[in-house]
Amino acid sequence: MDGKTPLDQLKNLEEIFWANPKQRPFDEIQGELPLTVADIYQAEERLKRFAPFIEKIFPETRDRGGIIESPLAKIDAMAGAHFPEEEGPVYLKLDSELAVAGSVKARGGIYEVLKHTEDILKEHGLLTENYGELDLTAVRDLLKNYTIQVGSTGNLGLSIGISSAQIGFQVVVHMSQDAKEWKKELLRSHGVDVREYPSDYSLAVKEGRRLSEADPKSYFIDDENSQHLFLGYAVAALRLKGQLLEVGITGEEPFAVFIPCGVGGAPGGITFGLKAVYGDKAHVFFVEPTHAPAMILGMMTGKHSEISAEDVGIDGKTEADGLAVSRPSGFVGPIMDLLLDGCYTLSDERLNPMTRGLYKTQGLFIEPSAAASFGGLILRGESREYFEKAGLSRAPKLLWATGGRLVPEEIRGQVLK
Repeated sequence: MDGKTPLDQLKNLEEIFWANPKQRPFDEIQGELPLTVADIYQAEERLKRFAPFIEKIFPETRDRGGIIESPLAKIDAMAGAHFPEEEGPVYLKLDSELAVAGSVKARGGIYEVLKHTEDILKEHGLLTENYGELDLTAVRDLLKNYTIQVGSTGNLGLSIGISSAQIGFQVVVHMSQDAKEWKKELLRSHGVDVREYPSDYSLAVKEGRRLSEADPKSYFIDDENSQHLFLGYAVAALRLKGQLLEVGITGEEPFAVFIPCGVGGAPGGITFGLKAVYGDKAHVFFVEPTHAPAMILGMMTGKHSEISAEDVGIDGKTEADGLAVSRPSGFVGPIMDLLLDGCYTLSDERLNPMTRGLYKTQGLFIEPSAAASFGGLILRGESREYFEKAGLSRAPKLLWATGGRLVPEEIRGQVLK
C-alpha cells in the first residue's frame, strides 16, 4: 500500500472503487427515509392516469399506450468481446431509447411536469375523470400563461423542455457551458428559451431558481432537491421487475446494478426504487467521471452538497456532459448514505471506446455519458473482494444506459469513428 486514502486518489483523478460504509439493510432504514414505498406506487398511478393524455400529445408513445418505458437487452456479444472474465449474464437497461426525451430524464422530468400540470388543471376545474378526454385546446390556452424553468447540463433540459413546450407551457432552460450545442439547438427548435451560463451547472441552477421565484406563475424544477423528480425516477424499478422476471431474475438471489451519476437525482431515485422492490438483493453502484466525482466526494466526506469537486482541486470538466457536476444533490446524498452499496470513478478515455464497442457488437448506440455504466465491469479488479463476499461474482449485472436516442447522426459519427 502506498498510504493514499480514497480521498487522495480522487484528488489525483484516479479510477477507484469505494464501498459505502454507512449502507444499512433496507428493512432497518425505511422509517428514516423522507419518502415511502407507497409514494412510488402513487407516482406510478399518476403516470397511468396521464397515459392516454400522453398518447395524444406524443404519438410515438402509442405502441405502449402512453407509457414511457424502455426495453431491457442482454448484451452477450459486448460482454464476450470486452469482458471475457465476466461470469454472470450482462444486461443493458435502455433508457437511452425512452420516448420523447431519449434519456433517463424522461422519467422524472416528464413526471414532475405532469404533476404540475395536474395541479394547475385541478385548480382551474379542467380535470376530467379520464385524462384522455382532456380538451387539449383548453389545456394549452390555460398553460401558455404559465412558465416552467429548469437548470441542466443537457438531458434534463431536453426532457423538461420538449415535454413542457408540447403540453403548452412557456419554458426556460438554463444551461451550463458543459451542455452540448446540439441539445441547445434541439430545445430552441421546440420553442424553448435557452439561456447559457459561462460557468458550471450549479450557477445555471441557481440563476434559474432565482428568476423563477420572482415570477408567481413560474415553476422551477429543481434537479438538486426535487422529491417529484426522485419519485418519477423510482417508478423505473416497478416496471423493471416484470422485465427481469422474463429473463429469469426473480430477486431471490443478489444482482448488481451500475448507474452513471451526475447530481444524483436520477440514479438516486432508481436506487430507492430498486431497494423498495428487491431490498438488499439489489446491489447498486454509481459511476462518475474522475474529473467530476460529485456524489462520491459528498458521501466520502459526509459533507454532501456542502462540498464541490473544485474545493479539492478537481476541475469538473468531462466529456460526459450529463455527468459534468461538481456539487451533488443535498437531498439525495443523505438518502444514498443509507441505501447505496458503492461508487466507482472512471476516466473519460474509457467512454468512447465503450460506446464504439457496444455499437459494433450489439448495434446499440448510447451517448458517452451513458457508457460510464460499464465502469463496474471495467474496474472489476478494484471491487473483486467486495463482489466475492456479496455473492455477486457470477450474479447478473445490469447496466443503466442513460441517454442516446436523440443524438444527431453527425455527432454519432464523431463518437463512433
